[in-house]
Amino acid sequence: MSFILASASTRRLDLLRQIGITPTAIVAPHIDEAHYPGELPAVYAKRIAAEKLSAVAQRHGGSFVLAADTVVALGRRILPKAEDAATARDYLRLLSGRRHKVIGGIAVAAPSGKTILRVVATGVVFKRLDAFEIERYVESGEWQGKAGGYAIQGMAAVFIPQIQGSYSNVVGLSLSDTYAMLMGLGF
Repeated sequence: MSFILASASTRRLDLLRQIGITPTAIVAPHIDEAHYPGELPAVYAKRIAAEKLSAVAQRHGGSFVLAADTVVALGRRILPKAEDAATARDYLRLLSGRRHKVIGGIAVAAPSGKTILRVVATGVVFKRLDAFEIERYVESGEWQGKAGGYAIQGMAAVFIPQIQGSYSNVVGLSLSDTYAMLMGLGF
């Protein structure tokens, strides 16, 4: 049974392997991931996951295909991937002492062409960070390419006293939801 992971994320690949699923192939979807003005984070995450799925599934008919997107949302604001140290620093200051949501969009296609889309939200509480903690984290480089400028599975774990919902969603893919969706489609 062919299973395509429509993602270049090593975190998603590692998460799938954690539950015993190894993709037959990994195909990075090439889509425009810009968000529309006023687009809400959950709507954006679902749309991007669906577009990634569509871009890959149309070339891999007869396979199971999984696509996902992860968004860090502070209220209605989307904090995209931090591409430089200044942005990472700004994100950490914004998140400091506040609760935010990590929203995962998950899209799965079955060989039959049937698809399932789901949005998973996890509440994340950040402790109040001091300037030293922010600088130390930025210097680590761990924030690079991470939505919201942090990785819960790394050094940033010490910043997070509480989450409400799926831990693996914060890492990059809700495993319980993904498993249920795949099983529901006959994987």
